Amino acid sequence: MARKKMFVSFDFDNDADLKMLLVGQAKHPDTPFDVWDSSVKKHLMGDWEAKVREKIRNADIVCVLCGQSTHKAEGVAIELQIAKDLKKPYFLLWGYSGKNCTKPTSASPSDKIYKWEWDILGKLINGER
Repeated sequence: MARKKMFVSFDFDNDADLKMLLVGQAKHPDTPFDVWDSSVKKHLMGDWEAKVREKIRNADIVCVLCGQSTHKAEGVAIELQIAKDLKKPYFLLWGYSGKNCTKPTSASPSDKIYKWEWDILGKLINGER
């Protein structure tokens, strides 16, 4: 099976460590995904929404890393809404074990935050939700 191109959305100011952990996992040879692109710091970019839309359009799947302040991260909410508008498959991943992680404001009430475990991640990437 071909590896999936995954866009990773995360709270740039609070959860960059989560993104780095996911990038590290992507380097394992049995990983079914490549981190294709990820969140950008909006004030560093010109028309950042158009650039993010193109990045998400080119991805196969979107992973939203949820931390303790994700509900306050406006950029994550916009990225998830773009993914939904483009009808890209996405999932929310619980970033910190033992901590209260939150959904972005654009998440649907029915969106579950999944536990970050290797076997669960593989199933999510392959469409099991």
